[in-house]
Amino acid sequence: MANSAFLVSTVLLSCLAATCYGATISSLKETLLVTASPTPGQVVKAGEDKITVTWSYNNTFASGTDSTYKTIQVKLCYAPISQVDRAWRKTVDNLAKDKTCQFKIVAKPYSPSNNTFTWTIERDVPTATYFVRAYAFDSANEYVAFGQSTDAHKTTNLFQIQGISGRSVSIDIASICFSAFSVVSLFGFFFMEKRKAKASQQK
Repeated sequence: MANSAFLVSTVLLSCLAATCYGATISSLKETLLVTASPTPGQVVKAGEDKITVTWSYNNTFASGTDSTYKTIQVKLCYAPISQVDRAWRKTVDNLAKDKTCQFKIVAKPYSPSNNTFTWTIERDVPTATYFVRAYAFDSANEYVAFGQSTDAHKTTNLFQIQGISGRSVSIDIASICFSAFSVVSLFGFFFMEKRKAKASQQK
């Protein structure tokens, strides 16, 4: 009886720990092949350029390995070089806490092949170096596998996105005009003061 109680307690604690901790990237099999259209080192612009992503099942794994895959979510992820000293982009093994991949590109039902999606880079994507990762989920919406467009160390096939700075040509022109107007106004002020002073002296 005591052994049964101990066994039940152990199972419950294990389930609780799994629920609290969640899936980890290190526990997932990398069964998906993922590519992204930018060439290594290429710079693309947020709000303007597009990225074409392709993904498929890696057939070197045993047949049926993907039998539980129901949906795929593709994300844009920060490369290590753009995570340095930025805790809000930190990589954590626990996927519930991981901040590597913050921008969703697309979510679709799982298909083992012929998957392509072209994404216009959103305007709020900041300047940084990136790669693309795809996650597979089961019917319970739990992580079951992944794939990425870079190697395990996240050093190959990286590309850069140039974010929108918040400045525009019209803003720059307005700034120049305002500065010129300020200078003219300043000279006009001194000129009027000088005339007033001269008129007072003549009286």
